[in-house]
Amino acid sequence: MDRKMANRKLIRLSQLKSKLAAENLEEMDWVTFGVIVKKVTPQSASNGRTFSIWRLNDLRDLNQCVSLFLFGEVHKAHWKTDQGMV
Repeated sequence: MDRKMANRKLIRLSQLKSKLAAENLEEMDWVTFGVIVKKVTPQSASNGRTFSIWRLNDLRDLNQCVSLFLFGEVHKAHWKTDQGMV
């Protein structure tokens, strides 16, 4: 993990909103981790394509969640991922 994180900044999901407001994250190499705390049953978009919505949390502040929308190949590859996975 140390090798993978070298020269990267860890930003917790619960800090993401404030970091986006205060820093230009496009100019740095950063990573975040999240746990799937809720999954919505896959839905169909108006164009007929199926997508998933996950609610992610870093388990530091359970009131701060990020919604992740999965479309296309990402949805196909990951829609069966279990709630509770990182």
